[in-house]
Amino acid sequence: MDMLAITDQLRGKAAEAASLGATLKFDCGSDGVVVIDGRALPCTVDNDDRATDCTVRITLVHLVALLNGELDPVAGFMTGKLKIEGDMSVALKLQRLV
Repeated sequence: MDMLAITDQLRGKAAEAASLGATLKFDCGSDGVVVIDGRALPCTVDNDDRATDCTVRITLVHLVALLNGELDPVAGFMTGKLKIEGDMSVALKLQRLV
């Protein structure tokens, strides 16, 4: 799965993202980023790299696993498969999206 497919999949979950009330970025390094703006009405999902309330640094492979339900967000954090920067309370709401 590439970043465009991931972005489309997350757009499909935009209703759940609206409950974030914040901005969240999945940063996959050189593979790109996906930014979810849960403050916008309606919620927006795009690939424009910008500052967000919370950034999840994750590889593309692990992001796909996360979105497919094969990687639990808490387990991913505890095992170092994803790293959180910024507002941890936003990261805790991540389970609503995956």
